[in-house]
Amino acid sequence: MKITLLRSFLMLGAFLCFGLVKAQTVSGTVSDANGPLPGASVLVKGTTNGTQTDFDGNYTLNDVGEDATIVFSYIGFQTQEIAVNGQSTINVTLTEDAQALDEVVIIGYGQTTVKDATGAVAAVTSEEFNGGVIASPEQLIQGKTAGVQITQASGEPGAGVNLRIRGSNSIRSNNNPLFVVDGIPLSGESTTPSGGDVINGSNATRNPLNFINPNDIESMSILKDASATAIYGSRGANGVVIITTKSGRAGSGGVWEFNSNLSISTPANEYDLFNRDEFLSATATERSQEIADAADFGFDTDWQDIITRTVASQNQNLSYSRNYGSGNVRATFSYSKQFGVIEKSAQERITGRINASQRFLDDKLRLTLQASLSRVNDDAPPISGGSGASGNLIGAAYSANPTWPSSPDFFLEGNQLNPANYLASWQSVTNTNRALINVSAEYDILDELTAKVSVGYDDSDADAITSISARANNFNRVTGNGQTAFNNLNATSQLLEATLNYKKDFDNSSLDVIVGYSFQDFRRRGFNSQGWQAPTQDLNAMGELLIDDVNSIRNSITGPYQQAGFAPNGTFVNSINPFEDTATLDITSGNYTSVWIDTFDNTDELQSYFARANYSLMDKFLFTATVRADGSSRFGGNNQYGYFPSGAFAWKLNEEDFIGDAFSTLKLRLGAGITGNQEGLGYANFLRRVRFGGPGITDSGDIIRPGAQTVAVQNPDLKWESTLDLNVGLDFGINMDRFSGSVDLYRKETRDLLFRQGAAAPAADPFVFKNLENGTVINQGVEVALNYDFVQTQDVTFSTSFNVAYNKNTVEGLNGITANFGALNGPGLTDAFAQRLGEGRSLFLLLHGRVF
Repeated sequence: MKITLLRSFLMLGAFLCFGLVKAQTVSGTVSDANGPLPGASVLVKGTTNGTQTDFDGNYTLNDVGEDATIVFSYIGFQTQEIAVNGQSTINVTLTEDAQALDEVVIIGYGQTTVKDATGAVAAVTSEEFNGGVIASPEQLIQGKTAGVQITQASGEPGAGVNLRIRGSNSIRSNNNPLFVVDGIPLSGESTTPSGGDVINGSNATRNPLNFINPNDIESMSILKDASATAIYGSRGANGVVIITTKSGRAGSGGVWEFNSNLSISTPANEYDLFNRDEFLSATATERSQEIADAADFGFDTDWQDIITRTVASQNQNLSYSRNYGSGNVRATFSYSKQFGVIEKSAQERITGRINASQRFLDDKLRLTLQASLSRVNDDAPPISGGSGASGNLIGAAYSANPTWPSSPDFFLEGNQLNPANYLASWQSVTNTNRALINVSAEYDILDELTAKVSVGYDDSDADAITSISARANNFNRVTGNGQTAFNNLNATSQLLEATLNYKKDFDNSSLDVIVGYSFQDFRRRGFNSQGWQAPTQDLNAMGELLIDDVNSIRNSITGPYQQAGFAPNGTFVNSINPFEDTATLDITSGNYTSVWIDTFDNTDELQSYFARANYSLMDKFLFTATVRADGSSRFGGNNQYGYFPSGAFAWKLNEEDFIGDAFSTLKLRLGAGITGNQEGLGYANFLRRVRFGGPGITDSGDIIRPGAQTVAVQNPDLKWESTLDLNVGLDFGINMDRFSGSVDLYRKETRDLLFRQGAAAPAADPFVFKNLENGTVINQGVEVALNYDFVQTQDVTFSTSFNVAYNKNTVEGLNGITANFGALNGPGLTDAFAQRLGEGRSLFLLLHGRVF
């Protein structure tokens, strides 16, 4: 028994001694070629036992087995695995992973890296996107890039967005950049129906990116200067934003992902409005007690509380991703419902997307499909941006008498407006269906030569119905109780592109050349209609009844019908062909007492040829040359084609011996180029235009015949706006780019400004589109961007970034021309201009003169 016990103790002691021998402490230093690496990851392979190096690159790892393997990793360096084999000290020198350090930037018809870019470009990837609840794509990059200013027209869900890259270049044109989604350039035109007046007010603009699910986006590249944007020619003057969506993940198995979030919104920065007692006291003091008594209706109403609310919004995303060797696929479905803090404001978005690629013939042939479907439903309240007109719900609430009751049935006389009545009497709904599809085929003709053909299709169909019921009272500039506007817009675009790309690496240089052809058409068709004196006060029924009336009118046209185009005498026709007998209209009595309808069908075409060459000498001197020729149907034969060249040079100074090892990156960039703009023009603006009214029914039941009116004078010499862009930049990085940044100086001059000016003949009302001979819009400024990575491991990254930009914008050479423009949008607002053109002034000023 004693022997057995003794043997047991000896075996236990041997086991413990063996365990003590196996568990040891390992320490050492992790460095690169330039010195210690702080924040490097040190991990025992297959376990959670790990640590990070301190600021001197030192580490200590406890409880390490003799036969363990330690993994050393650091972002931007190749990972190393070292067997312990009883060692207590292990020093490691990591080797730079050049590919990992090169952040990819998607540029027009290709890609490059930040280190090899010659132009002013920036890339923001999904790992760098803004976090939190994101309602629309532009919020992902807000504040991320110097020189990019993003503002929303209002806090309403889906409200229009202004994205400016290095200022505004044009007086009349759209100053937003060109958006390219998965290779398809989007039209700069709105996809929201609008037909001049909507219940005597203009439609508010909507966000052009509302149809995209932000969770589907992989990266957003911003091209700022002409050397980067000239590949897009006439559409690159305002910069380019390239949106790339996610594809299938690497790896053999399929991956399902689901995420959901809920957000709460509440009104902020509310005004301190009078309550009942304060209002009556102020009225008695400023005017008289008698007037105060007459204004007292006996209630104490907080009108801000009546029109606002605290809301909960939701967003769900479901995705499946798979890589199966010869291809990959990613499919997603998303649903979001965002409510605004103003009553009756909301946006619902449903999206589906599939991205798939397949390789054939030993990977020489590659087919790619990128397709998305979306449905966006907008509920808009009766508000407008920045106006105090009484047709504006917010302005009405701020000026309403707090002693009024909050009942919608409280009616007033004169110009006073009951906000509760406004809310109860108003409904505005827009439903938009959109499909965006791109199919491409790439084939490697030779190892150095690749051909690619892409076919794209963009279809947006939207119906907007706005109704004010007969219970409404005292709307500013809104007349005729029981009104409804029903507008439709079908906007389609077809794209065909073909490119040849030659890439060749030589002994100490490389060449990358691409040539291509592009054809894209843009068709906009639909109608605008209004009905007066509805037979019901039910807001939903009012819209349905007007739809019936409009369909009845359109179906009653039996003779030759031309929605839009050119009549036999060459004049522009906007609606019914006036040269045919319109008596063929057989319109029976409708639901509304009076109905008006106007139709349109316009097509623009853009044909382009382009080429770009990138040449690298000794991976030190980089050259880029680009040219594009654009032909547009928006211009006459005298100036139908525009030519847009650019060139850039970059010098990697850190590769020079005289710089030494102080900088891991130091690159000087010089760029110059010319880009164009045609977005200020509509369909056939260079021609004499005659507008013909559409068919309809008067209050007495008579058919409305079309009447002709000259609205524009012919100008065959109309030509492109052109922007000369100069840029000087310096990119730098220290300690393997843990601290990095860039500084850019630029100057842009936009000439041949497109301008709409009143014409003297043949009548005072018509206008003529022309180019201002000496007019120039100048933007010049500086951008600074800095970034520091405090911690960089494969599992944890902590960094901070900072950017600042200054832009000075002036308008020169107007020669006495003045104009009011920039109309405010929203119900109750017509001809309410917000801007005035001034010599030597900025295009956009606050009332007290500050540029914004």
